[in-house]
Amino acid sequence: MPTPIVQFGTSRFLQAHADLFVSDALKAGKAPGPITIVQTTGSSERSGRLAALARPEGFHVIIRGIQDGERIDATQRVTSVTRALSTAENWSEVREIVAQEAEILISNTGDTGYRITDDDLVTDIPRSFPGKLLLLLKARFEAGGRALTILPCELVSRNGDVLKALMLGLAAERAKDTAFTNWLNTGVVWANTLVDRIVSEPLEPAGAIAEPYALWAIENQPGLHLPCIHPSVKLVDDLTPYEKLKLHILNLGHTVLADLWLREGRNPHETVRETLADARVAAYLDRIYRSEVIPAFAAKDLQSEATDYVAATLERFRNPFLNHRLSDIANHHREKIARRIGDLRLWSPGVAMPELTAISDQ
Repeated sequence: MPTPIVQFGTSRFLQAHADLFVSDALKAGKAPGPITIVQTTGSSERSGRLAALARPEGFHVIIRGIQDGERIDATQRVTSVTRALSTAENWSEVREIVAQEAEILISNTGDTGYRITDDDLVTDIPRSFPGKLLLLLKARFEAGGRALTILPCELVSRNGDVLKALMLGLAAERAKDTAFTNWLNTGVVWANTLVDRIVSEPLEPAGAIAEPYALWAIENQPGLHLPCIHPSVKLVDDLTPYEKLKLHILNLGHTVLADLWLREGRNPHETVRETLADARVAAYLDRIYRSEVIPAFAAKDLQSEATDYVAATLERFRNPFLNHRLSDIANHHREKIARRIGDLRLWSPGVAMPELTAISDQ
């Protein structure tokens, strides 16, 4: 069966996000077709996962947490994946699928997914994801150059714009084909997306445990094709409000709690949920959200959205199934303060933020 969706990455996040959404949508006739998953690294420990991902009976995603005040503990079966291949072992087949079958490409290749090294550009099958993607897109161009939508899910602001610029530069350096470069620029839709779901644990050999909350926001543009119609997939005119909500509420809340944890020398194994069981800490975070963060969004006409997102965030923080350690959140603390708190102050300079200012100026 042809697979109009090709996914680069085998992560537990994608299993509980894109793969689950497409599986739900296929059952309702609201997705273009199934998925081919492509492993882009040579990681031997993931070979068993590949076989398990494409089993006809599918794999399980367990949804656990609190949503709208209700405790959720449910298991869903994902059956959207019909093939799982490796660029190391199945390069020719992957090349053919991208050239002939694909309508939508999805990627989630980790923190270093866009990194390129000099020797990567002179190998037959490049080591990096961008190097591989360039050759696959060249094959599609040479096969007639049908239109294509690319949906990067890496945690990079304006990820579609970033990947497009990277690929155009790489094409100019390696392909040296003006017609191909023009097609990359005009024949491919590079979508900006934002993903938001905590996927806490893998299941072996495939599957995952995730929280109930899920969002895949995709910024609209001419020619864009959605991977599915699903309640968690939102086609939006401007991604900026969604980026700001996640960064300055969810991520900011984590950093506020990590800062308190560091300053007070609290239990080294303490989790977000355990910290918020302390009434004093819960009141402190609630006060910052209510008196400083929501007014900053209100100044941008986003008060209702911010109020709703704060409520959802606090439910997510109190997830009884999730053990999110503050020691992990506190990594790169100063950089996170600048991005999550400092940038909020710059975004809404007219709003008083005494407690957040005390954190960022310490």
